[in-house]
Amino acid sequence: MDRIDRFRIFTRVVECASFTRAADQLGLPRSTVSAAIAELEQRLGTRLLQRSTRRVSTTHDGDVFHARCLRLIAEVEDAESLFRQDDAQPVGLLKIDVPSRIGRRILAPALPDFFARHPQVEVDLGMTDRAVNLIEDGCDAVLRVGQLGDSSLVARMLGQLDFVNVAAPAYLREHGVPQHPADLQQHRAVNYASPTTARVEPWEWQDGGQLRTLPMPGWVRVNSAEASIACCVAGLGLLQIPRYDVQAELQSGALVEVMPQYVAQPLPVTLLQPHRQHRAQRVQVFIEWLLPVLRNGLQLQ
Repeated sequence: MDRIDRFRIFTRVVECASFTRAADQLGLPRSTVSAAIAELEQRLGTRLLQRSTRRVSTTHDGDVFHARCLRLIAEVEDAESLFRQDDAQPVGLLKIDVPSRIGRRILAPALPDFFARHPQVEVDLGMTDRAVNLIEDGCDAVLRVGQLGDSSLVARMLGQLDFVNVAAPAYLREHGVPQHPADLQQHRAVNYASPTTARVEPWEWQDGGQLRTLPMPGWVRVNSAEASIACCVAGLGLLQIPRYDVQAELQSGALVEVMPQYVAQPLPVTLLQPHRQHRAQRVQVFIEWLLPVLRNGLQLQ
């Protein structure tokens, strides 16, 4: 194992905050990872990492050394790529995670086009609606919809999802068509509960630049977009949802739009990546391919 290999191991341990996760991602025995860090610390004459029972963190010297390692690794990889004849053809495995409905409806059907262009790249595609720890899970990129908390990750906003209010024709025939938020007191909603927090989202609308909210009664609450659409089509209540999610139902007449002037505020769509100066070519070409696919498929504003 040469010095650059040890640098790579060290940076992965820092990103994962764990010897075990770093070893898993690198495909190395944990003992090899531990030995590499010990050799680095001995060579440098300083402690780089603080170990605890729950996680690994950098010391002050470790922070300084980590920044230098990232630059050195990037320079070495750039130098090596100068003379690679196969550099125009990216290879290897990349790991991404997207919301389940976006993955099924937009990304998966488009993937054959990507593989036709880059046949030597493999994609580990996760489709979840929960919060993913990008670093601990070893993801190269994660797509998320909604407001983000503070993060050290690189965030690239792709656009916003417009909302629509919808209901089934049968529901409206029985309960009437709401024209104004004041009418909502006589209606029920298909309530959505966040799979992460279990919090039921209130009905919301924009009124003269102000955001208004109203908790809605309902017969059913769900924790996925597909379940909420199915319940709405079945006539179980009004639904607020991104327009792209119900475009087919609106076109077929299974759902109709109501109160178009009182809609929820748009949701940002963001692509998150680790804060690395150098990214593998397979990741770069995938992101370049992915952005127009998402913008077109999601009808982003």
